[in-house]
Amino acid sequence: MQTRAELKQEAKNLLKGHWGKAIGLNILQILPLLLGLFVVVEVVAAIFVTISQSPNGSFVNDFARETGSNGDRTDFFSNIFSSLIQTLLTVGVNYTLLDWLRTKKSDFSVVRGIFSVFTKRDFLAVVVLWIVQTLFEFFWYLVFIIPGIVKTYAYSQTYYIYKDIADNGGGDDLNYLDYVTKSRQLMRGHKFEYFVLQLSFLGWDILAILTLGIGEIWLIPYKNTTYMAYYRSLAGDQFRKEPSTETNTDAYFEA
Repeated sequence: MQTRAELKQEAKNLLKGHWGKAIGLNILQILPLLLGLFVVVEVVAAIFVTISQSPNGSFVNDFARETGSNGDRTDFFSNIFSSLIQTLLTVGVNYTLLDWLRTKKSDFSVVRGIFSVFTKRDFLAVVVLWIVQTLFEFFWYLVFIIPGIVKTYAYSQTYYIYKDIADNGGGDDLNYLDYVTKSRQLMRGHKFEYFVLQLSFLGWDILAILTLGIGEIWLIPYKNTTYMAYYRSLAGDQFRKEPSTETNTDAYFEA
């Protein structure tokens, strides 16, 4: 297993000379963050304007009247749909980054890379995996926040395990729960390690915020590539080999 420093160095080596392609590949994750920060700036500015125009400290009520009618109404099903689409796009990008890490070939199409899960083989599978994983995490969060967080890390490699097995032509004797189980098994003893890896980008995250999100243009591809390097290092080739009927049966009963 590679160290955090080695994982980050591998990501930087891969992206060196190819930042334009990496940014293009991650653009749909970059733009919402940039737009979100601009919205925050506009809201802060609106607050100051409201304060300056509201006598006797009544700016809270005035600002609420300006923004409350639309800003506080959230459509539950819209959020669910948005979360699914975001997952499909993120997983597609990460699939492309994982292949890039393994082959070192950068001659792929950015557009195809972004939408790489929108295929006959992967689309339905990723949707079902998202439903299963989301339900599991939801029920764990009902128990308590900490177990929910722990299980989120335990299930974090589900999509990539599915990809490796499917790329090898396996998975015929597996159901969708098996991929979640395999992720849980893979992350046994590594959940805190993965958390620390994510936490190690905190300084860069703060710097990106201080630059009004401009730093995210480079930070998001760097982080995503590092996370895929982590999976590749942790999983190795164990899911790219011919699946063993005995191993799958044992995993099923363990689940």
